[in-house]
Order: sequence, then C-alpha cells, then structure tokens
Amino acid sequence: MARTAVSTGTPGRVLVTGAAGGFGAPTLTRLREQGAQVVGLDVAAAGDESGGVLACDITDTAAVEAAVAEAVQRLGGLDAVVHYAGIGTPNDVGGPLEPDALRVIDVNLLGAWRVTAAALPTLLACRAQRGGQRGRAVFVASELAYVTLPFVSAYSVAKRGMTAYADALRLEYGTELSVSTVYPGYVRTGIHTAGREVGLTLEGQVRREEVEDVVGTVLRTLSAPRPPRDTACTRAGNLELWAGRHLPATVGALAARQIRRQAAAGRFDGSPLAAGLVARLTGRTTERSPR
Repeated sequence: MARTAVSTGTPGRVLVTGAAGGFGAPTLTRLREQGAQVVGLDVAAAGDESGGVLACDITDTAAVEAAVAEAVQRLGGLDAVVHYAGIGTPNDVGGPLEPDALRVIDVNLLGAWRVTAAALPTLLACRAQRGGQRGRAVFVASELAYVTLPFVSAYSVAKRGMTAYADALRLEYGTELSVSTVYPGYVRTGIHTAGREVGLTLEGQVRREEVEDVVGTVLRTLSAPRPPRDTACTRAGNLELWAGRHLPATVGALAARQIRRQAAAGRFDGSPLAAGLVARLTGRTTERSPR
C-alpha cells in the first residue's frame, strides 16, 4: 500500500496546482523533504527536474480530468489537494468581460473547482487508507478577496468566489474532508508581471509578505491536527483579513481615500487602463485618457 502519512502529520500523497510557480515550486520541495509524495499540475511543466509536474490547462475540463487521473495513478491514491494556480491580469471593472477578466475568473476560481471535482472521489475513497482521517483541501485565495483595490476586480471576484466555493465544499463534504482557505497578502512573484507591463503594480500600495510566509502557512495547515478554517499568513495579515470581513465600509473608505491621493500624485498616469479613473477622480486628462 502507498505511504499515506509521515511523522510530521503532513498528508502522504498531495496534489498541488500552480506547481511551477512562485509558491508551488517551493511547496513541492518542502513537502518532498518532509517525506510526502507529491505531483503538481501547471500550465507550463517545464523546469521541474523531478518530473513530478504534469502539464495541464485547468480551464480545460477534459485536460483536468486526465491530469488528475494520472496524478492519482502515480501517487497510488490521494490525501490532499493544494490550490495555488492563478493569474493576475489587470482589468477595468467597467470594461469588457472578455478576454482578460473572464480568463482570470476561469483560471483562479473555476480552475480550482474543476480540479477539486476531479480529485474529490479519490480523496473520499482513500479515507480508510488514512486510518479514518479526513482528506484535506487547501485553497490559496488572497486578502484582495475582502480588501478590494482598483484594476484587480476580476482577481478579487475570483478569490472571493473561491472562498465561497470552499465554504460550500466544507458544508456539503465536511464530514469527509477538511477544507481550509489561506489569504496571502502582496508577495513578489510572477503573478504581478502582467500588472507591471501595463504600468500598474501593487508594490508600495499594500503591505508586503514573503514567499515563506505563504508556503509555511500552507504546510502548517496541511500538517495541523485541527487545520484552520480561514487564515492569513502573518499576524498583520490576520488583522487585515478580520477588518476586511467585519469592517468593510471602513476599509473601503480608507482604500478609496488612498486611491484618490495616489491618482492626484500621478501614480497611475503611465497606464492606459487607469486613464479613465484618473479623469473621474481628479478631472485631469492625461495623454492616455480616453478622448
């Protein structure tokens, strides 16, 4: 029988999405160091020297079902799924849904749904192999699920939707499955490349966290005897998450005030996507504003 648990309490057979990314790659390394068997999914599997990352477009249901089936075969079962996969293309909330906003929602929200649905039968069926312990699902959302900023509306919708999906999964399958949602803050990873390319960045707008804050939180969640329902990755992050969920009007007012100051200071003047917002907030027409 395949190994199903290690001495640290970490699940023995783990599937990780976004496995070649800034969080996924170090998570795979750390899990293997702890003795777990791990298979990853990523749209670009190249660069994984272990051969343990399968190429998979998680917006394609057939591809997801095939990749999850192969992962289960390689692992000999499944004990946990970690959802990192995501993209961060900026968008104008009043602009067209296609292609950017729809793609962000499809990857970040519906991709996690597809993978979970494909993995769930095996997660449930392997409970006896785990000595009666429930399987685990860890959804890596974002503080932007509750603290909204401009030009990330599709990302925020997807991540808040992810939290709702996790809540529904917990409600319907919680007797068999432990479900946790993790809320990172801003971390310097490749997901922010698309924003920088159009003259927008979260750098300096929000508090920064480190890759280890996120990876460490996910690993602790996987190994905890009683995993948290919801958790941020730092003490400050948990305070911000609490405020975003319980004081939304106050947090929203503070965010709006900050954005007005930044627009007045010219922070967004280099981005065509932000031209309309700058004009609405300041009355100033930039070279990139719509005519």
